[in-house]
Amino acid sequence: MFRSIVLALAILPAALTAVAEDIQTAIVAGGCFWCVESDFEKVQGVREVVSGYTGGATANPTYDTIKGSGHYEAVEITYDADVVSYGQLLHAFFRSVDPTDAGGQFCDRGDSYRTAIFVSNPAERAAAEAAKAQALRDLGQQIVTPILDAATFYDAEDYHQDYYRGENRVITRRGIKVQSEAYAFYRNACGRDQRVTQLWGDAAPFADH
Repeated sequence: MFRSIVLALAILPAALTAVAEDIQTAIVAGGCFWCVESDFEKVQGVREVVSGYTGGATANPTYDTIKGSGHYEAVEITYDADVVSYGQLLHAFFRSVDPTDAGGQFCDRGDSYRTAIFVSNPAERAAAEAAKAQALRDLGQQIVTPILDAATFYDAEDYHQDYYRGENRVITRRGIKVQSEAYAFYRNACGRDQRVTQLWGDAAPFADH
């Protein structure tokens, strides 16, 4: 009897924690999804970030077929809203991209690399509009990032997931490198952190200042 009570008490806190969690998802596009995934997996309260494609009309897009499909490279962020709010995620998102660029992001050009926020309900839309308005006030430049109705999110191929910390060896323009090293070289060469620092200064949450 005593052992049963102890086991019940041991299980109870975990059960209460599970009930208390408010797990939500957010979908944003910020250029190369490797970089956006890398950035948001650093945020406290974020449980998982998945790279994928969304916003286009074609079903089951792939990395090889995304060009001209209308799809964006995007990420789906799963987060605990009791730890980090949707508004806080969007505040960080705007300051991790160049929201003044309608033609892509950094060295990556074309429609699939544009920025966007995909919303699923009126509350998300209101939060996104507020975050965009705040970005406009803080930056003092036109913000071209659209707020769009969420559509089907397609997971990208397995080799794109957590690319930034992968240990596979890949062929690059500078020879064969470990995947994480190739990612670091790409991010620096593409000028992502340099540009967001130029725009946002110390407010850029993920850039090396």
